Amino acid sequence: MATTANEDYIKTIYALESSGQRASTSRIAQRLDVTMASVTGKIKHLAAAGYVRHTPYYGVTLTPKGRKLALHTLRRHRLIELFLVKTLGLRWDEVHADAEVLEHAISDKVLERMYEYLGRPEFDPHGAPIPAEDGSIKELTGVRLSDLPSGARSRVLHVSDADGEFLRYLASIDFTIGTAFTLRDRAPYGGPLRIRIGRRELDIGPDAAERILVCPS
Repeated sequence: MATTANEDYIKTIYALESSGQRASTSRIAQRLDVTMASVTGKIKHLAAAGYVRHTPYYGVTLTPKGRKLALHTLRRHRLIELFLVKTLGLRWDEVHADAEVLEHAISDKVLERMYEYLGRPEFDPHGAPIPAEDGSIKELTGVRLSDLPSGARSRVLHVSDADGEFLRYLASIDFTIGTAFTLRDRAPYGGPLRIRIGRRELDIGPDAAERILVCPS
């Protein structure tokens, strides 16, 4: 049964797999802020229900059934975030926590009405692809800002919705989804990156640059 707890665990496992990390008990516990004992018990339950496969000393992987539920939950989450921004006027840094709650409560009928009302969008406010109703999802083809060569012309493609403070910082410097810029230079020894947006220039620290996905403009 797709309970709130099941959906949270499965979405977390999907996020770990998508980032190339093993979905180990310790990583799941850290992401969900629960004990490892709680994770162990829940994993047994999810495996029995056919959502995951558990390999001792390795971790868990989603089954096709689990992946389908993960993408369905992500579709809810990302459409709700977009609705809150586009329709209710919330900022992009305000919507993640509410979407975490509402994704478990909204009906499929309301969700699809929301999808049509928003014009059948493909991406959420943070640039993440919204899974289709059939469970397919577009792949983001970008690179980290930190990996760009000097002189590259790019635009911001995606930023994670998990850190509201970081999103507020990016909004304060007008460096949000779709912003076109040129990487002017990078300081040596892991120093900041100097970027130009129109006629203004600003510095982006190396830690921040690691968290921003960009693509050619």
